[in-house]
Amino acid sequence: MEKYLINPNQKIAKINKDIYGHFSEHLGRCIYEGIYVGEDSKIPNVNGMRCDVVNALKEMGIPVLRWPGGCFADEYHWKDGIGEKSKRKKMINTHWGGLVEDNSLVHTNILSFAVSSAVTPMLTVTLAPAQFRR
Repeated sequence: MEKYLINPNQKIAKINKDIYGHFSEHLGRCIYEGIYVGEDSKIPNVNGMRCDVVNALKEMGIPVLRWPGGCFADEYHWKDGIGEKSKRKKMINTHWGGLVEDNSLVHTNILSFAVSSAVTPMLTVTLAPAQFRR
């Protein structure tokens, strides 16, 4: 039988804090009602982002928050979040329950959220294939 000795006082390397980051997935109510409630919500918020969630993330001290996270990033296009909210493109979230995504939460919300939460944002951006970028 092999034996291993673990010596907590012998440091070999430092673990990069970013591996403890999180992602925010458009699953259930994680985004809408969870992190984002909109500017007109009765729930205390700043730019639509829930104050209690911002404070909880500060307390947790997560280093990185990726958005959009998970499967939703496959279909999300950043251009759909530009302009007046009521005129933004709507889409069906085919990965999680067929819910309508109205693009009311966008990159600028996440950036301000990250600043107020002392979190480094990691933004996922989907680019069109090369033949469409000409």
